[in-house]
Amino acid sequence: MSAPVRIGNCSGFYGDRITAMREMLEGGELDYLTGDYLAELTMLILGRDRMKDPNLGYAKTFLRQMEDCLGLAVDKGVRIVVNAGGLNPAGLTDKLREIAVKLGVAAEFAHVEGDDLTGRAAELGLGQPLTANAYLGAWGIVECLNSGADVVVTGRVTDASVIVGPAAAHFGWRRTDYDQLAGAVVAGHVIECGTQATGGNYAFFQEIADLTRPGFPIAEISSDGSSVITKHAGTGGAVSVGTVTAQLMYEIQGARYAGPDVTTRLDTVTLTQAGPDRVGIGPVSGEAPPPELKVSLNTLGGFRNEMAFVLTGLDIEAKAELARKQLESWLTVTPAELDWELARLDRPDAETEEQASAILRCVVRDPDPNKVGRSFSSVAVELALASYPGCTFTSMPGNGAPYGVFTPGYVDAQQVPHIAVLPDGSRVDVAQAVDTRALAAVADPAMPEPLPAGQVREVPLGAIAAARSGDKGGNANIGVWVRTDEQWRWLAHELTVDRIRTMLPETENLTIVRTMLPELRAVNFVIEGILGQGVAYQARFDPQAKGLAEWLRSRHIPVPQALVENQPEASPEGPSIEEQA
Repeated sequence: MSAPVRIGNCSGFYGDRITAMREMLEGGELDYLTGDYLAELTMLILGRDRMKDPNLGYAKTFLRQMEDCLGLAVDKGVRIVVNAGGLNPAGLTDKLREIAVKLGVAAEFAHVEGDDLTGRAAELGLGQPLTANAYLGAWGIVECLNSGADVVVTGRVTDASVIVGPAAAHFGWRRTDYDQLAGAVVAGHVIECGTQATGGNYAFFQEIADLTRPGFPIAEISSDGSSVITKHAGTGGAVSVGTVTAQLMYEIQGARYAGPDVTTRLDTVTLTQAGPDRVGIGPVSGEAPPPELKVSLNTLGGFRNEMAFVLTGLDIEAKAELARKQLESWLTVTPAELDWELARLDRPDAETEEQASAILRCVVRDPDPNKVGRSFSSVAVELALASYPGCTFTSMPGNGAPYGVFTPGYVDAQQVPHIAVLPDGSRVDVAQAVDTRALAAVADPAMPEPLPAGQVREVPLGAIAAARSGDKGGNANIGVWVRTDEQWRWLAHELTVDRIRTMLPETENLTIVRTMLPELRAVNFVIEGILGQGVAYQARFDPQAKGLAEWLRSRHIPVPQALVENQPEASPEGPSIEEQA
């Protein structure tokens, strides 16, 4: 088959736009529609659902979407592949069959399982977590599609696998077609987060003419693994080299992007603006996957509570110190963890009371809910008439809530079952990769020639650079890129690990790893441990590091005067192929 396969996305997370499935089905032609509903935090949420009811553990919103759209998808011949099964793909598939009967729609359903290792966690050396799910690949999805399934439900597969599976089935790729698989992984990584590929969370968002309601993305994947990223005509947002680069930089670690089916070489990715709202991704190099699978481990870490004090006007530091001293001395029991953070949001001689106020947060954690419940928050409220002048709070006291801890684990792939359950109920064992290659760092590419010395100006980094940040367990990444070769010559030399430590003081004592991606004019930084024990632990006020990149962009840095003055003309479409040549 030489024609590209059109694969759309209608969900980037559990809770994404509920109408997106219908919008994508009605908006234009598709061969497949996919959705990503899982994340590290989502697995914890689904684990708690399953504790309450063993019949749950899947993304319930997907059922609502299918009640609305199953008939439409079947009528249009669009096949659906989603990871909404979470911890219970079989249970979700049974519910879908009930919906089909209720609607009178003739449809075939299949699911993929084997990723749930919770019952075997101890024997695999993974401890005793609430959830333990290995990241499976795309070949179970391929089996289900080849069996004639109209809807395929999976548990924990890699985010890109729901896109790689349809492409591999459509073109009949082999397990060792690593370049083709790698190309599909890149396309999948771009579209799996939904509207982040069409302008959402985009650093240069003001260049996009209409971001009111961005459309969801589509990947047109060709038989060699190259692709074009686009969206339905008439939808909001934009697809440009910039928006696609932004998503490519999201939650990556290094130049080798490891997966269960292929290790993708991100340092071989090239982008071209192929037309309005069309970005071409050239052929990508792939390598054999590592011999181990990553496992998502979620554990209930204990209970957490928080009180936030508002400090207004003068003597902010002294007021904070008084509140700390009083609360700690009044507590009858001391929680295992008691952390204070003063956010100096106030400004002198402020024109509004809010602008004159700072926030003092006290966060407590303990295995015993009684030590962080009313016994803590009630004491905080008792300070109201006995503490610093103007004492008030952002919210009233509450009981402690459970919090989770995420840790990654790794197991030999051969110890993890991968099972495709076909529409007729038959079960197919899908072999794990036999041809493997241990993961290793990529040597640093050659540095570009530095710019000649000249006048510089102190400006925000974001005056010339875009960035995107995200979370991976306790680590965060920040991908930073620029749009011209001259800017790249400056960025590659200037934005070093030491410079990041200076610009982001929180990182001073943390390990930072830098990776250069010259084809994208980008550098990626992985900051280890900045998120503590993962998003559910809430180690910092931005637990998923969503705003970390924008903080970096706001920090001032000496930039050559010529780069500041000679900015490329803003264009939501990015440079054309002719301009890039």
